[in-house]
Amino acid sequence: MGKTDWKAEARALKKKLRKLLDKGAEAPAVPKKAKPVSPLAPASFPALPRIKGVEFAAVEAGVRYHNRKDVMLVRLAPGTAMAGVFTRSTTRSACVRDCQTKLAMKVADGAGAAIIVNSGNSNAFTGKVGDDAVAAVTGSVATALGIPASRVFSSSTGVIGEPLPHDRITAKVPALAAALTEAAIEGAAQAIMTTDTFPKGAAATVQGEGGVINIAGIAKGSGMIAPDMATMLVYIFTDAKISAANLQKMVSRNVGATFNSITVDSDTSTSDTLLIAATGQSAAAEVKGAVAKAFETALHGVMRNLALQVVRDGEGATKLVEVRVTGAASDEDAAKVAFAIANSPLVKTAVAGQDPNWGRIVMAVGKSGAQADRDKLTIRFGDILVAQNGWRSPDYKEEDGAAYMLQPELVLAVDLGLGKAKRSVWTCDLTNRYIEINADYRS
Repeated sequence: MGKTDWKAEARALKKKLRKLLDKGAEAPAVPKKAKPVSPLAPASFPALPRIKGVEFAAVEAGVRYHNRKDVMLVRLAPGTAMAGVFTRSTTRSACVRDCQTKLAMKVADGAGAAIIVNSGNSNAFTGKVGDDAVAAVTGSVATALGIPASRVFSSSTGVIGEPLPHDRITAKVPALAAALTEAAIEGAAQAIMTTDTFPKGAAATVQGEGGVINIAGIAKGSGMIAPDMATMLVYIFTDAKISAANLQKMVSRNVGATFNSITVDSDTSTSDTLLIAATGQSAAAEVKGAVAKAFETALHGVMRNLALQVVRDGEGATKLVEVRVTGAASDEDAAKVAFAIANSPLVKTAVAGQDPNWGRIVMAVGKSGAQADRDKLTIRFGDILVAQNGWRSPDYKEEDGAAYMLQPELVLAVDLGLGKAKRSVWTCDLTNRYIEINADYRS
C-alpha cells in the first residue's frame, strides 16, 4: 500500500474513533508519537512568581484531545481590574464577542472574576449554537465560583466551524473549582496549547512605592499568527493596584510593537485574545507617576517576550527572523515593507534553505506598495552590507551571506533612505513541517 493510501486510511480510522468518543465510548490507549519540540524553544518553562489573588486549575475534558489537559480555569480575587485586546477579524468567535461585550460593562465595586479556556475547538463560525455554548460554560463557572456570569471571560482555540461540546467542559467545572491553587500556572499554560510544541510563560517585577509589583503571563500560539492580533491566546496577571481604564490604555499602547508585530503565516485568527487582570493585592501603592512608567515598561517586556515565544514556536520553524525596516517615509510605509518581507513565502523558504537570496527582499520591497527608490535602498544581513545605491555592494561576498544564514536567529535589515519612520516585525522560516502540520490538522 502506498504512502498516500496509508494516510487516507489513518484519517478514516481517526474519524471513526471521534464518532465513538462523541457517543461516550472510552478512548483506547493508543501510543502516540511524541510531538517534536521547536529547536527555538527555551530550555524550560520559566519560574513565574505567584500572583496574589490569582488561582489556576487544569483538567482533561476530552474536548478534542485525549490523554492531555485541555481546559483551564482562573479565579481572580474580588476587586480585580480587567482589560483586553482582541482580533479584528470580521468572523471572530463567540467567545471573543462575549469578552468584548463584558469588558464594556460597568463593574460593581469588589466584583470577582474568572477566565475559562479550552483547546481543541475554537467555537468560531458556529452561529447561535456557539453563543449558547459560551453562555452555558460561563454560567456554569459563575455558579461554581459564586460570581456574576458577566465577570466570567472565556476563550476557545482549535478547529473552526465545529460546535463546541460544551457539556464536556461544564461537567469538569466542579473539579476545576476544587483544584484551584496559586501554584498551577504551568499546567494552565499546557492546557491551552493546540499545535504548540511548548508552553509559554514570562514574568517581570517592579519596585513600587511600599512593595514589589509582580507580573506573570502565559500564552499559546504557533500557527494562524498575524495581526490583528497574531490562533493566539494570552493571559497576563499582576498584583498591581491600577484602574481598569489605565490598564486598558497601557495594553492598547503596547500591543502594536509586540503581538501586532509578529507573523508566522499572515493568517489572522478568529479567536485572538489578550486578557490582563490586576488584582490590586500587592503591598505597593497605586501605580502612578514614575512607578507607572516602570510598570508599563515591564508590561511591555512581558508582552514582547511572549510574542517572540509564539514566533519561536511557529509551526515547523527552525529560524527566528527579525525584519528591521528604517528610513521609511511614513510609519505606514515602514509597516508595509516589514510585513511584505516577513510574509513573503519566497523570503521565508530562502531562510529555511539557508540561502542568502537577497533578491527576494528586493522583490518584497517593490511589491509592498510603499514609497521606495532603488538607488536609496540599503539591505543588510545582520551587520553584513549586502546591497546599496541600487546594486549589490562591491564588498559583499556570497559566502559571508551563506555563513550568516546558518544562524538560528537572523536580522534582515532594510533602510529605504526616504525618512525617519521605522518598524520591526518578527517572523520565522517556512518549512516542509508547516505543510505537514496544517495538511493533517483535522485528521
